[in-house]
Amino acid sequence: MKYKLLILFFWISSPIMAQLSFSGQLRTRTEYRDGVGTLRMKSMDPAFFTSQRTRLTAAYKSSRVQFQATLQDVRVWGQDASTISANDGSKLGVHEAWAEITLFNKSDSTLAKWVDHLALKVGRQELLYDDSRLLGNLDWLQQARRHDAIVLKMLHHGWRADLGLAFNQNTDAFQYDGTYYTPANVLPYIKDSKGNVVASPTGMIPTVNAQGYSSKSGSLAVLNPPSTNALGQNYKSLQFLYVSKSFSSSKLTGLILSDQFGAYTLDSTRNVAGKDTGYVFGRKYHSSLNHARFTYGLTLSTMLEKSKKVQLNAGFFYQSGHDKEGLLLDAFTSTLAVSMQHKKMAYTLGWDYVSGNDAFSSSQLNHRFDPLYGTPHKFWGYMDYFYVATGSPLGGLSNVYAKAKYISQNKRFSTGFDLHYFALANQQKQLDGKPLDAYLGMELDWISTYTLNKSSQLELGLCALSASDSMEYAKSLTPGSSLKNAHWAYLQLNILL
Repeated sequence: MKYKLLILFFWISSPIMAQLSFSGQLRTRTEYRDGVGTLRMKSMDPAFFTSQRTRLTAAYKSSRVQFQATLQDVRVWGQDASTISANDGSKLGVHEAWAEITLFNKSDSTLAKWVDHLALKVGRQELLYDDSRLLGNLDWLQQARRHDAIVLKMLHHGWRADLGLAFNQNTDAFQYDGTYYTPANVLPYIKDSKGNVVASPTGMIPTVNAQGYSSKSGSLAVLNPPSTNALGQNYKSLQFLYVSKSFSSSKLTGLILSDQFGAYTLDSTRNVAGKDTGYVFGRKYHSSLNHARFTYGLTLSTMLEKSKKVQLNAGFFYQSGHDKEGLLLDAFTSTLAVSMQHKKMAYTLGWDYVSGNDAFSSSQLNHRFDPLYGTPHKFWGYMDYFYVATGSPLGGLSNVYAKAKYISQNKRFSTGFDLHYFALANQQKQLDGKPLDAYLGMELDWISTYTLNKSSQLELGLCALSASDSMEYAKSLTPGSSLKNAHWAYLQLNILL
C-alpha cells in the first residue's frame, strides 16, 4: 500500500516540480581603487578589498501565473569584523519577490482581436527597459536596483505597453500620522551639535558636519544612498508608461514617467545631556506637499544597411515639473551612437549630452537633467565619476566616446577598449569668478572576459583617468587638494547555477 501512495505522490507532484526551478549566483569582485567615483585626496591612500554577492532564486511558471523570489546577501569580506558573528554588516535581504498573472492571451478568443497578451506583475521587481539609460536594474552594483511596484503589461501585433505604479511608505503601524514618508535609511543614532549621542528623531533625516556633529549646513546622515546621482531621498510615488513598436529592422520606444518627492522643512530637536544642551538639525518630512517631476522622450534603434552590420541608436528626453527641492525644471538629455560589426570586431562612436546649469545665467530654473533610475556605470565611464552616488557636475556633461571590442570565434573570450572625452555641458565659474575650462578629463577602460565553463566567467578591468583642474570643481573638491591621475583595477568571478 505504501508503494502505491508513493507512486501517487510522485505522479501528482511531478507537474508542479517540472514548473518549479531554482537558480543561484555567487559573484566576487576584488578591486584596487585609486580614485574611483571621485579624485583621491593627496592625504589618502588607495583602497583594496573584495565584495561578494550571493543570490538564491526560486521561480514557478504555469500558463497563467509566474512567480519569482530572490534572496540576496551583499557584503565586503571581513565586514563583520568577526569570524563567529554577523552583527556588523549583515546585508541579507529580498532583492525580488513578485508574481505575474496572465489576465488573458490569444487563447481567449473573445479578446484576441484586441490584445495578444495582458498580464499584471505585482511586488518587488527590477524595472528594465531598452538600454537601461533611465530605467535599469543597475546590475553592476552588487546590491543592484529594484522597486516595489505594480506593472500592467500588454503585447499586441509588435506593440508593447507597460503601465507602472509605485507608492512608498515607511510603516503599517496603527495610528501612524498620514502618509508622510522619510525617504532614506536613517542612522539609528546621531551626535547632536555638542557631540552627545542621541537617537535620531522620527520623521527626520539629520544633517552632520565633517566632524560628525549635527549641523544646520551639514550633509545628510544616512546608512546608504537611496538612489544614484546623489539624489539624497527616495521617491514617494512613481508612475510610468512605456510604449514600444518593433519593425523589420527598427525599434521605436517612448517613455513618460512622473516621480514625486515629499517636501521637507528644516527643523531641529533639542537634546539635554547633563549640563549640555545640544540640537539635532535636519530635514523634517511632515508635509502633504509633494514635488512632481516629469520625464518624457523617445529612443530609436535601426539598422542602416541591408547586411545589418551598421546600427544607429538615438534618443532624446526632456524633464519638467519640479525637482525634489521644489525648483522648476527645464532640462534634457540626448544620445547618438553608430555601431558597426566587422568580422570578430565591433566598433562604436557616440556622443551623450546631459544638460546642466550655467553659472553665468540669471535663470531661476534648474537645468540639471537627472537620469532617473538607470545604469550610469554603463554609459559614462566604468570609473563612475558621473551620475552615481557621488553626484554629477552642476554644469552637466558632454561625453564623446569611442569603443572597440573583439569577440573570439567560440564566444568564450572578449576584450575591448572604451575611450571617453568628458567636458562640462554648460559654463561654470572659478573661485575668482572667471569662466572654468569646460574640459574635465579623459578615461580609458580596458575590459576582458573569459568563460571558464558554462556556469563561470572571469572578468578583468583595468581603467585610468587623466583629469583636469576643472574636475575638482565638478566634484566639489578644494582646488589643489587631489591627485589628477586616477587608476582602478578589478577581477570579478561570476558563477551562475
